[in-house]
Amino acid sequence: MNTTELKGNWNEVKGKLKQKYADLTDDDLLYEEGKEDELYGRIQKKVGKTKDEIKQWIAEL
Repeated sequence: MNTTELKGNWNEVKGKLKQKYADLTDDDLLYEEGKEDELYGRIQKKVGKTKDEIKQWIAEL
């Protein structure tokens, strides 16, 4: 899933991220608007996964 597809499916992805990683808040996930690297950083910090692991998981959605 590339960035354009991610933005197009953002509500679905956001819901799945919140289900899998309950520590993520709406504020954390608001960073998707133009701050992709910061979003990955916040997710990494909360879930303890690498950026590549997070990208792979999102690609599998």
